[in-house]
Amino acid sequence: MPILPPRLDDRSFDDLLDDLLARIPAHTPEWTNPRLGDPGRTLLELFAWLGDALLYRANLIPERQRLVFLKLLGQGLRPAQPARGIVGLAFAQPTELAGATLAAGARIKAPVPFETLSETTVLPVTAEAYYKRPLPEADRLRMAEVLSGLQRVHGIADEVSGYLSTALFEGGQAAGAGVDVFADSVDRALWLALLAPVAAQPERQPAANAAARAALGGGDSGAAALLSVGVVPAIAAPALFEEIGPRARVPVLWEVVTAAANGLDADYLTVEPLPGDAYDTTAGLTRPGVLRLPMPDESLIFAPVNDVGENPRAGVADNPPRIDDAERAARLVGWLRLRPRPGSGVGSLRLSWVGVNAVEVDQRVTIAGRVIGASTGAADQVFQLPAGSVDPASLVLQVEAPGRGYQPWTRVDDLAAISADPAVAREAPAFELDAEAGIVRFGDGVRGRVPERQMRIRLASGRFGGGRAGNLPPGSLAEVSGATLVGAARPMPAIKAWQPLATEGGEDAETLARAEQRIPAQLRHRERAVTAEDYRRLAAETPGTDVGRVEVLPRFKPRERRPDVPGVVSVMVLPARVPGKAPNPRPDRPFIERVHAHLSARTPLATELYVIGCEYVPLGISVAVAIRDGFAREAVLYEVGEALRRLLWPLPPGGQAGAGWPLGRDVRERELEVEVSRVAGVAEVAGLNLFGRATVDGRDRWSLLTRATADGTQTLELAAWQLPELLSVVAVDDAGGTAGAPADLSAVPNPFAGDTAVAVPVVPEVC
Repeated sequence: MPILPPRLDDRSFDDLLDDLLARIPAHTPEWTNPRLGDPGRTLLELFAWLGDALLYRANLIPERQRLVFLKLLGQGLRPAQPARGIVGLAFAQPTELAGATLAAGARIKAPVPFETLSETTVLPVTAEAYYKRPLPEADRLRMAEVLSGLQRVHGIADEVSGYLSTALFEGGQAAGAGVDVFADSVDRALWLALLAPVAAQPERQPAANAAARAALGGGDSGAAALLSVGVVPAIAAPALFEEIGPRARVPVLWEVVTAAANGLDADYLTVEPLPGDAYDTTAGLTRPGVLRLPMPDESLIFAPVNDVGENPRAGVADNPPRIDDAERAARLVGWLRLRPRPGSGVGSLRLSWVGVNAVEVDQRVTIAGRVIGASTGAADQVFQLPAGSVDPASLVLQVEAPGRGYQPWTRVDDLAAISADPAVAREAPAFELDAEAGIVRFGDGVRGRVPERQMRIRLASGRFGGGRAGNLPPGSLAEVSGATLVGAARPMPAIKAWQPLATEGGEDAETLARAEQRIPAQLRHRERAVTAEDYRRLAAETPGTDVGRVEVLPRFKPRERRPDVPGVVSVMVLPARVPGKAPNPRPDRPFIERVHAHLSARTPLATELYVIGCEYVPLGISVAVAIRDGFAREAVLYEVGEALRRLLWPLPPGGQAGAGWPLGRDVRERELEVEVSRVAGVAEVAGLNLFGRATVDGRDRWSLLTRATADGTQTLELAAWQLPELLSVVAVDDAGGTAGAPADLSAVPNPFAGDTAVAVPVVPEVC
């Protein structure tokens, strides 16, 4: 997108020619007919054309100066950010009964290209999640005799707790609010049933189960198979003014069911996720990610029989939940259990989705092994990569060396700052990268080595892409369109993908106009948060985050609601949202964590930083208006409600100044009446009432605010960190001017109901 700077001289060819022709009578009065085709007229046109070309070049100076100024600041355009997500993989054909390990970079078919971020093993099993849901109180009382009988049958001395085997995430669907698999289950555990593919004929199902169990245990390879488990915690919105920081890892145990000594009950083998961030991206179940579990030998993987005729203890005590579906039970090859680590005190774990054969993906593509040019031996050579918006961490660039082949060169942020030693700086094999444009620049022989003449420059590998187009809804990623198998000499099997949650985080590349707007702010804060404006601008520039509003509260400690605390800075952030009805926009935990991480790296060392949401105060409004003749009643009442919502909306263009309702400003009755009176069709405001939320008889109800002011008007008082949240608006037509605004939001009469008739239900006759 081009920058549109002011023109130094806006005269065009026609303007210059007209000016020259107008000067003829003053300078050459004897030339009375400067007609078209006249030699003198032709010379004037030639001069005007040359002048127009010079003015065009002169007008390029402001644009070039801005671009050069950005380069001098070291602030190139910000590259696009990729959307990220988690997908589950499975073989498209149930006849595939051997595992397949896919190298990182497997392509996922989608409207925009996605690739897997790590190596993953696709095993011929699927997983279904279950938990032992306790019986509701009514059912428990009704089945008291049955439970007592079961207690005697199984010889259980302790109290019996009945449960229902309840499936989670059916069909691969995620549960948005999540399920607390520890607190809501009788045994504080989540169970994953590992199922083999459906065999072509029922009599072949045992053979398919054996093959799937062998693949799950590593088979004859001699190495443990790695089961990739995707986990998406249901990250709750932070409590009001909750202090944001790194979340503590959840101490849990992953266990595989093996056979007990009696051959019927279950025993357990603990499996620990492979150590390292590359193998456990969930950071201890605190964020969405994938962990890889090394499975035991197939001889140790066991699933108790679900038929109570063969196994009376199916689902009893510490055994896995009983599956009564015969088709699923016939395909069961093993169980995986997730429970709290003993002695950890963990009593809650809310999950939105769990699945196996999972892998993380992002909206980028890998380009490798491509020659991008040959060196001319000149200084400051520039080469264009195959695409823009490159991931700097993934870029590997190689330069050909005489007699040694391609050699890797190092990316640096600034060639001028390679080293204070001139000899080191002169010989450093380094290059600069403009990630957004996809351009690499080499040194001049003083600041960085110059590639030798006629030596080729090759892109060994790099990942390119990103943008908002990658923010896709669930189910958009369907299959693997290209992948490389690791250590397997067989054709690539067809693999389908399932995307349980939306991909998010994609952001388009920065435009020149946005970069130009950053110049004044960059000169002021230099990526350091010192003044309130610095905090405001830096928070609004958090990558991959749509920040709708930022307020800075210096010296305010949020959890204690205490002002004037030295060294404390609280930054209130709200996500961008299209103006609409309640509820008002609230930041979730990942949103606040991204802003906090962006700001904390730029704040002074002694600053105590808090990134918080907003404390909203509920507000209800009733208003009565008289409507002018010629205006539709319902349309006017609707516009009255919308006018009040726009005025009290916390984001732009809400509020009287268009920046959202001011933080901590009281809501006054007279101010709202003025806003209502401006609505087209309102002849008079016949009354307006304000309501707050109050607890009456243990229930949360609307309560009319008192009129304690000197003029008898109502005011909703707000603290310096509060904003109003308009939850209810009732607008009525008071044509006679006698009824006034309703005094009870919970009992507003229906204007369409009859005065004498009472509505009652009737039972229709059915033939």
